[in-house]
Amino acid sequence: MATLSDVIPQLVDFHVQLSATPRGARLGRVLAAEQLRAWGLPLEVPAQIIAELATNAVTHGRVPGRDFKLALTITPDTLLIEVTDARGDRIPQIHDAGRGLVLVEALADRWGVREGPVPCKVVWAEVSLTPVSRGSAIRRA
Repeated sequence: MATLSDVIPQLVDFHVQLSATPRGARLGRVLAAEQLRAWGLPLEVPAQIIAELATNAVTHGRVPGRDFKLALTITPDTLLIEVTDARGDRIPQIHDAGRGLVLVEALADRWGVREGPVPCKVVWAEVSLTPVSRGSAIRRA
């Protein structure tokens, strides 16, 4: 199995466009987990974050006929998870009903929301790939 140092020079990005349906969210989780496994990265924390962000995209960010995108990017120290949905007018808040963003905040080192290509938004989360104390910070970029 390839190690992270073997993978970084060869492949540092994964992205997929999925239908904004529960089936699309589930497929995104499966594909992302397989990609993380192929990269030799830990699965548990990123998989939970991906599950929450993908579910939020199809639950709160869905526009009929529009897909959502899931992207994973590796830098030497960080895994960046990005989910782009079609509802740029609906910015998620940590106090919204549900537990999804509470879990993301607890698991991610940092997370936030930024404008995507109009009319989209991108909800992102970073997970450190080095053993460091975990402290989350919400930042809008």
